[in-house]
Amino acid sequence: QVQLVESGGGLVQAGGSLTLSCVVSGSIYRINALSWFRQAPGKQRELVASITASGSTHYTDSVKGRFTISRDNAKNTVDLQLNSLKPDDTGDYYCNAVLGPGYLEVWGQGTLVTVSS
Repeated sequence: QVQLVESGGGLVQAGGSLTLSCVVSGSIYRINALSWFRQAPGKQRELVASITASGSTHYTDSVKGRFTISRDNAKNTVDLQLNSLKPDDTGDYYCNAVLGPGYLEVWGQGTLVTVSS
């Protein structure tokens, strides 16, 4: 069984920063992509950033230049550095891992980020 546990959410003023962390534990053969998604109140969950096993990254346009995703393959962790936060960044942030073989998708329980104006 594989578990993802996020941490680092909280309340921050606009313009501030936070770092979200996610630890992947359990019976892991291979971790392919690691991603962060977010879900704002009343909206659908959206992809924020992803990183492949080789380190290639992808960001949604609204966070480019402000957020940075990184991973430590030795520790099975993925971080998301959030800078220059805006109220629109408020939401539940979820860690997502695609595991191999078979491309099994696993989700964390989420961590809340609230940005006040």
